[in-house]
Amino acid sequence: MFLSPNTCPALVLNADFRPLSYFPLSLWSWQDTLKAVFLDRVNVLSEYDREVRSPSFKMKLPSVISLKEYVPIKSTPAFTRFNVFLRDRFSCQYCGDRLPVNNLTFDHVVPRCRGGRTNWTNIVAACGNCNLHKGSRSVKEAGLHLRRRPDQPTMQQLLAIGRSFPPNYLHESWRDFLYWDTELDYDF
Repeated sequence: MFLSPNTCPALVLNADFRPLSYFPLSLWSWQDTLKAVFLDRVNVLSEYDREVRSPSFKMKLPSVISLKEYVPIKSTPAFTRFNVFLRDRFSCQYCGDRLPVNNLTFDHVVPRCRGGRTNWTNIVAACGNCNLHKGSRSVKEAGLHLRRRPDQPTMQQLLAIGRSFPPNYLHESWRDFLYWDTELDYDF
């Protein structure tokens, strides 16, 4: 089977062998990966069967790399639409429907016209129907119920939630590095 280099991204791990992020999964293109290898910024942990060649050089494409220097993970995540959706597990916080990102909206629990702020503790993921139904009313006035009160998550919480949403494609060489901190079954 022929693998195009464009279909060979590398899983990027921090120096502690944990992915830089789970959702989206930390992947680099083969070009960025090779550049980092040649600049001696990463360790190659696993390779694809696919090689790249020049007239004087050939090399298997890395499938898993780890950074040589640890990159500290921020303790507080950025307040972004995507991180709100991730915190809320891509589910409407009123009806509970799980939706793709492009079908979700965010809603101000306390409407802006009533002094509500745009921050972690006042924004929730909502489907279009619930958001439209609620409008500029309070949750109670709209006859809705919040499934979970919004709060500011830690980066560790978002990483844990992200692990529960595996990507569509996982190369077999990545599996040992993506779930290495899960508890293993053992025989008595």
